[in-house]
Amino acid sequence: MATRTTGTGPVTGTTRSARPDAAPAAGRGGAALSTRARHVWHHVTDGPLVHSYYALAGCVVLLTGIGVMMVLSASAVESISDSRSAYSLFAKQAAFGLIGLVLMVVLSLVPTHVYRKAAWPAWLVSVLVSALVFTPLGREVNGNRNWLVVGGQSIQPSELAKLALSIWLAALFARQGREVADDWKKALWPSLLGFIVPTGLVLAGGDAGTAIVFAMIYAGALWFVRAPLKIFVGGAALLVVVGLFLVVTSPHRLDRITGWLFADCGATDACWQAQQGLNALATGGWWGVGLGQSRLKYNYVPEAHNDYIFSIIGEELGLVGATIILMLFIVVVVAMARILTRTRSTFVRITTACITTWIVGQAFVNLGMVTGLLPVIGIPLPFISYGGSALLTTMAAVGVVMSFARVPRTVRVRTDRGPGGDGQERILDAQEARERGYDSEHEGSRPAWTRSLGGLIGKARR
Repeated sequence: MATRTTGTGPVTGTTRSARPDAAPAAGRGGAALSTRARHVWHHVTDGPLVHSYYALAGCVVLLTGIGVMMVLSASAVESISDSRSAYSLFAKQAAFGLIGLVLMVVLSLVPTHVYRKAAWPAWLVSVLVSALVFTPLGREVNGNRNWLVVGGQSIQPSELAKLALSIWLAALFARQGREVADDWKKALWPSLLGFIVPTGLVLAGGDAGTAIVFAMIYAGALWFVRAPLKIFVGGAALLVVVGLFLVVTSPHRLDRITGWLFADCGATDACWQAQQGLNALATGGWWGVGLGQSRLKYNYVPEAHNDYIFSIIGEELGLVGATIILMLFIVVVVAMARILTRTRSTFVRITTACITTWIVGQAFVNLGMVTGLLPVIGIPLPFISYGGSALLTTMAAVGVVMSFARVPRTVRVRTDRGPGGDGQERILDAQEARERGYDSEHEGSRPAWTRSLGGLIGKARR
């Protein structure tokens, strides 16, 4: 027997003699390739979470940079036709991208327990701000009253509500514990109320697209908290009924659905945007027509810098550029999935699940809309589409998930407190230890400067 060392530790196997024929050589090459594949897979699944931290940071920076560049390319023509500077929207998006980057880094340094404590205040503030759109501060854009104008700057409160709802659901389910998986009533109360209030405000403003994203966030939270399956069956049926009602009662939405089904469009029809978006994608081919060389952005594709920016990416950068965008989103999903699957904290797991569902679901709907797989819904592509509120909030959400990657994986705690304590030291996830009430038992996981500051404050009080 011979012992060899790999990335997973010592591996013992039988030593075989070399043979001159080609078949064993191929076998050895296949074995080496299999070993390398297992080594890579091991690092993806069991490697340090700091890899996810930097993967998220890198992918978000790349996606935001590509988005800012494409906003300039897609918006310059329309800005000039509106007698504005060709760089007006680009400058705003670049500024929001820089602010979002700083916000993402700052939030990645915030301890996990701070988010849990801020869950209820954040949810209440998001609801109150969302309700302000129905006051004189609100503004209607493209038939949707979901904007606020403060100091000449417009913001979209529903974007802030996405992050607040994600954190609030996680804090609620972490407090309820395992009983959520056993009783559908406890799973729905009061979480259903916390979901209905912001969703109702968004629907009252006419923004069905954002309401769909809220529904995906809520469904993701229920799924990862292992809620009873009957909730999903009933929710799907209710979603179909509500969706049909919203379509039938809105001529604009009905035109979009019929245009998507029958695809017979004129320049004034609701499906014109979808048809021109497909034309732009088809024009790009493998390598695209060149950055800045799009022809269909000349007022052929409506909202080319916003909801349909992916069609301009496909036209200018081709299939290769579109594939790079998809690969970056895949890396984001894998990085978040590593954090989600390796934590034992309910709060961390549900928050990450909600944010992942939000980003992935929104990207899926947008790409399905642009490629004709789904009807036009009006959902922007995360990090890419123009919109300061959406960019800031999405980057902030990624910063929250990045903070979970910085939490020490395990801490030693004594379980001799409370009923059933046996006085033994056990290894727990840092956030799990907090959720079980062992805050004072794992001071070693806190930064040294916080322990020193706490000691100084204690001496001052005495």
